[in-house]
Amino acid sequence: MNAADLRALDRLQLMVTRRLDGLLHGDYLGLLPGAGSEPGEAREYRAGDDVRRMDWPVTARTTVPHVRTTIADRELETWLAIDLSPSLDFGTVGMLKRELAEGAVAAFSYLAGRGGNRIGAVVTEGGPAKAIPPRPGRGGARSLLRTVTALPRGEGADRMKAEGRNAPVQGLADLIDKTRRHARRRGLAVVISDFLEDEDNPSDWSRELRRLAVRQQVLCVEVLDPAELALPDVGVLDLIDPETGATVEIQTGNARFRARYAEAAAEQRARIAAGIRSGGAAHLRLSTGSDWLRDIAAFVAERRHLAAYR
Repeated sequence: MNAADLRALDRLQLMVTRRLDGLLHGDYLGLLPGAGSEPGEAREYRAGDDVRRMDWPVTARTTVPHVRTTIADRELETWLAIDLSPSLDFGTVGMLKRELAEGAVAAFSYLAGRGGNRIGAVVTEGGPAKAIPPRPGRGGARSLLRTVTALPRGEGADRMKAEGRNAPVQGLADLIDKTRRHARRRGLAVVISDFLEDEDNPSDWSRELRRLAVRQQVLCVEVLDPAELALPDVGVLDLIDPETGATVEIQTGNARFRARYAEAAAEQRARIAAGIRSGGAAHLRLSTGSDWLRDIAAFVAERRHLAAYR
């Protein structure tokens, strides 16, 4: 990573810090501290104790009512599953989806790294996923972001293909599965992707989401570009699929074609949203054409508000 890249990374981190500190308050993104949910010691029942905490086996053995205490969640371990496959090397509104994904990594690692919490990641660029061991605090979040942004573009499936290697391409389901295998402690998992792989049949990655959600609080961050939802009328366009290299020429001046495109795009995004819901995960959509930091802050604030009234 050269000096210019480091300066750009420092500006990104400074922007994230200033904006999110101004928009959010509190140290926890998920698994709010409090009574906790991990089983602790049993003790005798006292007036005012929650009857839902009754420990019936101990009560039966001792013939004295007992309740089971819980261990408070004081340290949160967060894992980011980061998809930087070639489909993210696309953008029409000032930034690529990959750059937006890296911004999301900066924001969520900053939020999750508060209070000495540990944060790790599993990253793929289309090839085998790479695990970044969790480290505590802001220093760990900064180190993780530097590692992610320093990854050479095209290092995954495209590079292996260019070198004549027939290594298997690792998909989104594999990325989520590897994240689950590393995230052994109860905590938060954030999946950052455009979810375009196998969008017609999202059952594979949705099934892996359900497995991940057994012990983790899961958030899916979907990154997209406005041109993926609706085509502008700009005449003839030559488009290249970054995943396969295939090219196609389209006439955007055709109103009926643009309408069919928008309809197909809406159906595609609805399938992705349904796959995320069926996986038991929360869903945040970020666009290269919007104020993505404000969108993150609004989402986190809403989740905290809902958690406070549960």
